[in-house]
Amino acid sequence: MICQKILGQKWHKFWRNFFSKPYIDKWLQTKELTWYPELRDYTFDVACSLLISIDNASQTKLASYFETWVKGLFSLAINLPWTSFGKALKCRKEMLQEIEKIIVNRQQQPKHQNDALGILLEAKDEEGNSLTLEELKDQILLLLFAGHETLTSAISSFSLLMAQHPEILEKVRKEQENLNITEDITSENLKEMPYLEQVLKEVLRLIPPVGGGFRKVIQEFEFEGYRIPKDWTVQYQIAQTHQESDTFPNYQTFDPERFSPENMVDKQKRFGYVPFGGGLRECLGKEFARLEMKIFASLLVRKCHWELLPDQNLEMINIPSPRPSDGLKVKIF
Repeated sequence: MICQKILGQKWHKFWRNFFSKPYIDKWLQTKELTWYPELRDYTFDVACSLLISIDNASQTKLASYFETWVKGLFSLAINLPWTSFGKALKCRKEMLQEIEKIIVNRQQQPKHQNDALGILLEAKDEEGNSLTLEELKDQILLLLFAGHETLTSAISSFSLLMAQHPEILEKVRKEQENLNITEDITSENLKEMPYLEQVLKEVLRLIPPVGGGFRKVIQEFEFEGYRIPKDWTVQYQIAQTHQESDTFPNYQTFDPERFSPENMVDKQKRFGYVPFGGGLRECLGKEFARLEMKIFASLLVRKCHWELLPDQNLEMINIPSPRPSDGLKVKIF
């Protein structure tokens, strides 16, 4: 709901964040670069601009704290100053202090801006109570993580897979050329990109940004001969679900035609395609992520060509989210 409100109120700002940022010009001037760190800066800037109205956030202390925090999220829980976990805890504290300054400053303003923080500041429950400062800090931190970490993984996977499949990239490029977009992209333009939509779905199938999720068992059940008791915590695996051969034949092959109107494999089996999870607890930022991926891909394909540089390790590091081992080294022209 928050994402829908933001996108409804700030569509033009959302688009111009992509179009006016100097990233693509910088990449074209650099010509050869390690792309993944650049994409992280890019998505962090977009997320902070839309969610808390802070521009160029990737150049601030907030970004530095965020990077260290993320690196320690899945490390051994040893709270010592020199461990990844200890450093992550310290940076989380520093990050929340920075977020608190932003919140307090906004609370003192007579009118709130139409971003996620503004919506949260105005939110009230059934009894008229507003969110506490601690609740606001936690919510903003969660939104920044959700709007940045996994999204960086998704667009870097798109960039990698397109470089590995130039014949598919050419089809995407042809579709974009046929649209003849000369000014700001519109919501109507986005509806006219069915092949790009298929490609992005296949990117999320083959390299889902999130490995899985946890659920609490509310009723005892049996699964493939195993009894699962009530109140147990279970984990579902997204990548493994997307490798079910009955739903996705030749699942190791990158094939956007799976999602063509004739096939629509994502509609064939309930919870067979779950890049954003499923059910009542499906990712709240699903539409935000899909929209940002689509705009990024459309703009990138129309403005740039890119090739993978030789002698690099393209194996994926999967924690905290998938990314190429050597950071995705490319030539852009």
